Amino acid sequence: MKFSPKNQNSIQKKNEVMSDKPFENDNSFETTPLNAESIKELWSKTYNTEGKPDWSHILPYYADDIYFRDSIQGLQGMEEFKAMTERLTDRSNDLTMHIVRAVQQNKDIFIEWEMTIKFKKNPSSVLYGTSRVSLNDEGKIIEQRDYYDLWGDIFDNIPRFGKAYRRFMKRKFG
Repeated sequence: MKFSPKNQNSIQKKNEVMSDKPFENDNSFETTPLNAESIKELWSKTYNTEGKPDWSHILPYYADDIYFRDSIQGLQGMEEFKAMTERLTDRSNDLTMHIVRAVQQNKDIFIEWEMTIKFKKNPSSVLYGTSRVSLNDEGKIIEQRDYYDLWGDIFDNIPRFGKAYRRFMKRKFG
């Protein structure tokens, strides 16, 4: 699925400087303007609610035509995005997220994170990842792209399997 949001200026010139300055516009909505610091605070609240993610405070920051993509799925629209957040909440027994850092370049905010997932039979697994969120002209999130190594980070914590997986990856791709 390809996506090109209207009025999106997410491709930046290479010589532009990274900035923590928030994206400002005249058509603000009734929430705190998004910038690197506010999104870091919002995301920390989303995943650190007694093991169950809670998206209720952050959903107003997403545009109705949000496009989301990660290692598992691509979806578009608020209805599909909300359904995805509900699935994540339903199957999470214990899920926390540490936001390492967030930086902003114009309408793009980059978030580095460490998500810890507790499984029933195996020890906790830490997923190391990065997300890029792009803001539209109204300052809402129009696109979110999550990058992480789903299989490697989870396989590392499965007894006997993790080492075999890493040996295979090194032999074939390293």
